[in-house]
Amino acid sequence: MSSLQSFNDLPWMQRALDLARRGLALTAPNPAVGCVLLDRNGKLAGEGWHEYDRRDHAEIAALKNTAERGMSVEGGTAYVTLEPCNYTGRTGPCAEALVEARVARVVAATLDPNPKVAGGGMERLRAAGIATKVGVCQAEAQRLNEGFACWITRRRPLVLMKVAMSLDGRIAPAPGFHKAGQPYWITGEASRTEVQRMRWQADAAMVGVDTVLADDPLLTDRSGLARRRPLQRAVLDSALRMPLDAKLVQTAANDVVVFTVSSDEERSKELEKRGVRVVTLPAEAGRVPLDLVLSTLGEEGVLTLLTETGTRLNTALLAAGLVDRLRIFQSPQLLGSDAVPAFRSMAHPLQLPGAQIERFGEDLSLNALLNDPWG
Repeated sequence: MSSLQSFNDLPWMQRALDLARRGLALTAPNPAVGCVLLDRNGKLAGEGWHEYDRRDHAEIAALKNTAERGMSVEGGTAYVTLEPCNYTGRTGPCAEALVEARVARVVAATLDPNPKVAGGGMERLRAAGIATKVGVCQAEAQRLNEGFACWITRRRPLVLMKVAMSLDGRIAPAPGFHKAGQPYWITGEASRTEVQRMRWQADAAMVGVDTVLADDPLLTDRSGLARRRPLQRAVLDSALRMPLDAKLVQTAANDVVVFTVSSDEERSKELEKRGVRVVTLPAEAGRVPLDLVLSTLGEEGVLTLLTETGTRLNTALLAAGLVDRLRIFQSPQLLGSDAVPAFRSMAHPLQLPGAQIERFGEDLSLNALLNDPWG
């Protein structure tokens, strides 16, 4: 069977997506990509995925796997979750490697948002007489690399806001109901396990200093899954109220950064002595400027930022239009009007079209895309 004849592309692209997921938390600041290669008869010839430290892009890894199997992809088909690159970076252009392998057809789930590629890879393949197709499993492929798309096009991380709240929209009980410095679990174990998975996929997690004072969180990735870089733990702290005995400070290992507008050099030095990096930014209405925090994290290669903030910062981030994806976990309990609200009053209602609903134990999870980084 010639590769130019009709193939069922869907299962092969789904296999490529499964391979790409093996690179999650191991590819940043590169995208997670998977590749499946078929021979001219439609049989599996090789497969591979990208991991940053192994350097090879998914296509190159798959071609090497093909050679190891003693197979040939001449006249065959390549399925790749992201358009093959057409420029030389840490490695050579993957589009050129596929041309040299003499494949007859390349199926890409989505084009690359990187302006260096942006359709150029597929153009190179077509110029070599290779048949191309784009769009198989596109939504899944784009979801997989939302952080990369946001970072490459906006030069800031994708902001994924997590909110755990009661049925009446409260994120903590009324003052005096529980002891300060000890968390009050709004949601159940299944939801908390999912949050750990979210931290694993994120490059950084952020809270406000009010959350530190109230709950004394560790904010660590406790998923037990492999990751290439430590989870960066960020705190917004305008007046440098961060306690020196906070768990974040006590466990800092060059993975905690405090953003402030305070000029208290002595306090900054005390934190820095303990392994906490302090970044002082120009004040915006007396507060830490959120846009500069995001651009600073973007410059440091943070693709996805998970926010686990309180009332004020939840509202401020949403009001500024800086939240790209909103994930709400809602538990079957009522905390009453004296409890801490998830959000303050907003100038306009926030619509969540296309929100997905899942169940985690007794909790419900709402997952909504607010700003599509793929445009």
